[in-house]
Amino acid sequence: MAAVKSSSSVVSLLLLSLLVIVLQSRVIECQPQQSCTASLTGLNVCAPFLVPGSPTASTECCNAVQSINHDCMCNTMRIAAQIPAQCNLPPLSCSGYKLSLRSVASKFTSAA
Repeated sequence: MAAVKSSSSVVSLLLLSLLVIVLQSRVIECQPQQSCTASLTGLNVCAPFLVPGSPTASTECCNAVQSINHDCMCNTMRIAAQIPAQCNLPPLSCSGYKLSLRSVASKFTSAA
């Protein structure tokens, strides 16, 4: 069970890192780049939540998640999913993990 939580945390941390990298190298189509970049960069305050042993998100993290434009987040996730292929790596498989923005957002809003 601890290995599953640790793997899940590693996947979450990887996704957050990929989001930040994508923001620095691509233009997000959904809204002006600076606005989307600023809101996603604000997610850095959520990094401690992604480390095993940190059961709840901080108020700052919850506020950062709530301020993100839905289209901005979805487009960023779409772009981030392309990174492994662009680096000649196999696609990232997250089978067995429930990954949805709705479930993540509910964790953050319940912690606020």
